[in-house]
Amino acid sequence: MALAFTFPGQGSQAPGMGRDLAAAFPAAREVFQEIDETLKQKLSKLMFEGPPEELTLTTNAQPALMAVSLAVLRVLEKEGGFVLRDRVALVAGHSLGEYAALAAAGSFSLATTARLLRLRGDSMQKAVPAGEGAMAALLGAELEQATAICAAAAADPVTGGRQVVEVANDNGGGQIVISGQAAAVDRAIEGAKAAGVKRAMKLPVSAPFHCALMAPAADAMAEALAAAEMRAPLVPLVANVSAAKATDPAAIRDLLVRQVTGTVRWRECILAMGSMGCEQFVEIGSGRVLTGLMKRLAPEARASAIGTPADIEAFLRSL
Repeated sequence: MALAFTFPGQGSQAPGMGRDLAAAFPAAREVFQEIDETLKQKLSKLMFEGPPEELTLTTNAQPALMAVSLAVLRVLEKEGGFVLRDRVALVAGHSLGEYAALAAAGSFSLATTARLLRLRGDSMQKAVPAGEGAMAALLGAELEQATAICAAAAADPVTGGRQVVEVANDNGGGQIVISGQAAAVDRAIEGAKAAGVKRAMKLPVSAPFHCALMAPAADAMAEALAAAEMRAPLVPLVANVSAAKATDPAAIRDLLVRQVTGTVRWRECILAMGSMGCEQFVEIGSGRVLTGLMKRLAPEARASAIGTPADIEAFLRSL
């Protein structure tokens, strides 16, 4: 049974994340210490204790989520002799989780990944002035319907011009996230309700991620990724913006840049991994968001999550 590892994105953070891992395993403490030293910040203390509003800031949440994912992986390797290259067929990550997936697969060092995610978080936050952008979830909508709603909502009734509102995440199971200028997102919410979408609601986020407004952040990441040392992943990545396998470092750099403004095609990524023979999906890191999505996307697949010492023990026993 082919195994895929998936890595969570923003929204999976919570105070206390990683604390049990650090208490139980030296390998986890080493990961957290290296990231603290790299970023010159006690990020681990923020992860373990909060406050939640500070942990949720994009600049902190992105490297913090990666830290927990890589701590879990290092414990699997050191405590259980787990060898990713021998056991895992594919890796994928949701948005920032793509960086954790690449670090797990040996493309980036831990320090490089932390620096890239700190820059990514900072540049995404700075790309749009506070209050000018927004995101919303359309629950019960399918991709084609959400795309049409966004196209209609982009028309500005005041100026007659076009504003930005686009599909940011196609998470599957009728869960679509849209992103763009605040007024256009508001119009899309009203349009979704008029179209009979089950629920349309604004999300408590600090910036409009994964839309054209993130172009300044994409430029910053293009420069940083061009300078970053990168190796081919030990196992193929299924990329957010292509929903296809990628192994060439130059191609992956391009995919990571495109991902900043592009749609996270998570539904298609999971379906693609299933078509490539993956029948077991294990979420590595904080929370169980991706595992919950899996139950709607591929109910026939085996889906589980590893984020605590008990999860690690259960997974290693199952091998």
